[in-house]
Amino acid sequence: MTDLNFWTRLADAKPRLLDLMDGFSRARVLAIGDLTLDEFLFGQVERLSREAPVLILRHEVTRQIPGGGANAIYNLAKLNAHVTAAGYIGADSQGDALRDLLGTANIDTRSILSDRDRPTVTKTRISGHARQSVTQQIVRIDRKSDDPPAPDLQRELAARVGEQLADTDAVVCSDYGDGALSPPTIAAALQGNLVAVDAQTGLHRYAGATIFTPNLPEAEQSVGYGIVDADSLVRAGCDLLALTRAEAILITRGEDGMSLFQRDRPVEHIPAFNRTDVFDVTGAGDTVIAALTLAICAGGNFWEAAILGNLAASLVVRQFGTATTSTTAMQEALQVLIEEADGLL
Repeated sequence: MTDLNFWTRLADAKPRLLDLMDGFSRARVLAIGDLTLDEFLFGQVERLSREAPVLILRHEVTRQIPGGGANAIYNLAKLNAHVTAAGYIGADSQGDALRDLLGTANIDTRSILSDRDRPTVTKTRISGHARQSVTQQIVRIDRKSDDPPAPDLQRELAARVGEQLADTDAVVCSDYGDGALSPPTIAAALQGNLVAVDAQTGLHRYAGATIFTPNLPEAEQSVGYGIVDADSLVRAGCDLLALTRAEAILITRGEDGMSLFQRDRPVEHIPAFNRTDVFDVTGAGDTVIAALTLAICAGGNFWEAAILGNLAASLVVRQFGTATTSTTAMQEALQVLIEEADGLL
């Protein structure tokens, strides 16, 4: 399909896409993820320390937002879905802060379990600025444990997931490799009717899920070879469908857009909707899987869902750090895209 044909198809799909976005608010989603607190400390550089060759910052403000799998959950809520969160936090102030952040977004947090043996995964970024200068990150401090959750906690989380399935339209698995998606929990999640997976590694562990959204490096890792041209891209998509037994694979490719693979159908390429105003791609994959899942819940096909995932991501990459968008912003952005497409037709 040429670019011209794509934009014609997109313009024709506008009423349908708007209807799908209106349907986001009816979706009930169980989101299981590696819950992370992203913490940002900002200050002004005063001087060099006399104790060591380091900067002394006068603290100005601290900002805390959901990160990792919690960002995917937060994105679902900000897109108006009814969301139940499942995962682990530590018995610490960071866990309390993360639970509060999710709760204020009307997310059901009763299936978030407290793990007394492991800390809440926390990424603290310390940034400084001199007077009349740009703020720059100086260091990042990560708090996490490499140990898996205790077996009894794994079983409890799996049981919580199983209990929720009857009341959900979709299950989202946001796997950052920090232990929330253990084998028992994955097995429970795969009993859902619609299961969307965003996993950094080990896609084969989710065999039988509905749709996967790997980025290019994740896809390459899963198939074991580089994706360097159109032929290797198509080969990788077909191999991933076989590996995962999924109905669809959406490979996100940054500025090159996305490629959608479905069984017994030709690959469909979707161009990036925003290639100029990209400030930070952190968490864009979380936004993709959130919007994509809600579009399917609203009755969209995989192409329509991929379009809306792409549209949502094009908005969050304009912001620094993990970010969210809204259906209102998406609808406005779609209108702008259609107007721009009219100039091509």
